[in-house]
Amino acid sequence: MTEAAVIFGLEGAELTANERAFFKSAEPWGLILFQRNCASRTQVKRLTDDLRALTGRDHLPILIDEEGGRVQRLKPPEWRKRPAMRTFGKLYEIDRSRGLEAARLNAQLIAEDLGELGINVDCVPSLDVPVPGSHNIIGDRAFGEDPAEVATLGRAVAETVLAAGMLPVIKHMPGHGRATLDTHEALPRVSTSRAELARTDFAPFKALNDQALGMSAHVIFESIDPDLPATLSPKVISEIIRGEIGFQGLLMTDDLNMNALQGTVASRASRALSAGIDVILHCNGKLGEMEEIAKVVPKLAGKSQARAGAAIELLKRPRAQVKIAQVEQRLKELLI
Repeated sequence: MTEAAVIFGLEGAELTANERAFFKSAEPWGLILFQRNCASRTQVKRLTDDLRALTGRDHLPILIDEEGGRVQRLKPPEWRKRPAMRTFGKLYEIDRSRGLEAARLNAQLIAEDLGELGINVDCVPSLDVPVPGSHNIIGDRAFGEDPAEVATLGRAVAETVLAAGMLPVIKHMPGHGRATLDTHEALPRVSTSRAELARTDFAPFKALNDQALGMSAHVIFESIDPDLPATLSPKVISEIIRGEIGFQGLLMTDDLNMNALQGTVASRASRALSAGIDVILHCNGKLGEMEEIAKVVPKLAGKSQARAGAAIELLKRPRAQVKIAQVEQRLKELLI
């Protein structure tokens, strides 16, 4: 049976009876985990096993934002602290080969942690290119301020995640680096010319336009669509993300609950889908909101269904084998 065009969050560390009934009925394409869902290794593995048993889907996409630095859902002491992506950008600027190797090794280790837990989609890499004066919501989550460097390191991370048997998500399309506001709190407006955006912000996404999954930005680009953020803009999605950037993978929203968007969650979902988004992302795990979204989100069909299917096929490939202790030691040597 075809799944619905949505990814939902969960309330806690175990499925509630109401969640079981809802997910069984709503059939979301995937589910996303946060710190509130991750208490221990055994608990998370039990949870992901439970989700797959409930849905009857061996390759159910289970997502997480595990970037390292400020965005790490798997917290110490149960899991090892991982560096922010900017760490690898700084090393790359000193020694390109060391920076690339370190980025790959770190991605291997994160992917191994996730794979052991039954998580198979990591929302990395961020391909945003910050500029001076932009909000720190991206900051050291970005590899650096040079588009070519961001693209090179982003490619290294994405390919490593794929080789580990899971899917990366390139984000936040078509670029979040110039935003002067935090989209969790407000709607940023970017006045930069389209030509300059193409040279800088769009460039890393264009370089990785062959990836299977991407995430939109809740940012207005005045030179393209002065009225709507990228997530809700047919023009940004068709002309820029699908056109100029050339991304043909599955495009999901950033979290619908961010205050950059207005209206009910159901209206936000409907507008995003009408704009050309493939899959809605709703993260807070509030059942009432999920029920409202489920009423307006259709089953995957057409190009969206094909893109979702292509992503699932990638999850069926064998995982590369990694010797964790050796990788940890080599990464430590590179970061000294």
